[in-house]
Amino acid sequence: MALPLGFTGARLDRADQVRVDAERFAAVVADPRALCLALDGIDFVPGEGGGLHWEPFDPADTRAPMLLGIDEAGVPHFVREPAPGQRIDARSRTVMRLLPLLSGEEAALYGGVRSLVDWHVRHRFCAVCGAPTGLFRGGWGRRCDACGAEHFPRVDPVVIMLAEFEDRVLVGRQPGFPPGFFSALAGFVEPGESLEEAVARELFEEAGIRVADVAYVASQPWPFPSSLMIGCRARALDPALTLDETEIEAAMWVDRAGVRAALAGDMGAPFVSPPSLAIARHLLEDWAG
Repeated sequence: MALPLGFTGARLDRADQVRVDAERFAAVVADPRALCLALDGIDFVPGEGGGLHWEPFDPADTRAPMLLGIDEAGVPHFVREPAPGQRIDARSRTVMRLLPLLSGEEAALYGGVRSLVDWHVRHRFCAVCGAPTGLFRGGWGRRCDACGAEHFPRVDPVVIMLAEFEDRVLVGRQPGFPPGFFSALAGFVEPGESLEEAVARELFEEAGIRVADVAYVASQPWPFPSSLMIGCRARALDPALTLDETEIEAAMWVDRAGVRAALAGDMGAPFVSPPSLAIARHLLEDWAG
């Protein structure tokens, strides 16, 4: 597996012991070196030379600070709680055109910020009693003063997998994909099933194939809005496809030469490959050798 995967490799110390200690948290908020990440809604604001734009922490800003972590020099890094009533579209991928401006480490940090900010926007009210919630734990949780319930950011597990049959691999496309674009099939893990069962179920539901020998390859956070992509491979028992056309517009088996041509961006390749940030591309690179 080629490393690093997109949105991995952030190096800030998440400082959980500071988050849970009100006195220590107040001390890092008061640190004159503290920095705050500039955002445009949920998208990052590029700095002058590219990269993330960090501003001096403004104590006059009334929005609650959320501690992202502390760097090797001891400088705390924050992002502000979204303004009341602010609406964002965390599923929008318009920021993808800006991501090449970031280093891998910056993209990883921004991905976490994006998911965290979105979570706060969607959890302003208690899921237990409906009362308003407020930040605690340095911005990594919300507490309901009415009923005492505590809520914490979550990620949605998603299996993304390549099925293999006789030295060919299965790729598919959804109706909204760009022309010629194919990728690994994927789907959310449902309650009461293992990762292996989720892989088998999704491949059968979307492509009509039965598989065995499911194997884990690698994982990747995907902040659109907050998924953990769990990359796997599996051996198909039969190549005949029966597509769920509400989910999959087209699918095909591709040999190694075809996958390598797609990864190289060859004009005659059988499909357009996923971008380097996506774990689907890493799965294809790993399979193609």
